[in-house]
Amino acid sequence: MEANERKFFPKSERLYLKKDIDRLFDDGQSFISYPLRIVYLSDAGNISPASGISVLIGVPKKRIRQAVQRNRIKRLIREAYRLNKNDFLSHCKQGEKHLQMAFMYVCNEVRPYADMKKAVLKAFTVIRQKENL
Repeated sequence: MEANERKFFPKSERLYLKKDIDRLFDDGQSFISYPLRIVYLSDAGNISPASGISVLIGVPKKRIRQAVQRNRIKRLIREAYRLNKNDFLSHCKQGEKHLQMAFMYVCNEVRPYADMKKAVLKAFTVIRQKENL
């Protein structure tokens, strides 16, 4: 990593439209990378943002009751994604496919950052293998 390389998580990379989220969960494939469940959908014909990827992060209230803990978990997942996405995007063929991903937390207690990072890296590896990116 270069010293001047900056890493962002802009709104253009966030998945927030209800119709896109519904289509992701209806048509997407999923797998478990504990403590996360990853749902992803790859589209070839969609108009995509410059990065070619959209991400949704969710922590269910049913599993983590306190909002402070839910927000912390979302921050940890976001940070693990933000710091490792450039390696994943460098392996992807830019402009050919648009990838939508959802990171859903499935554990009943707050896990440390190392577990989130490991799960996100495993998710990137599995998606790269399944989609031949």
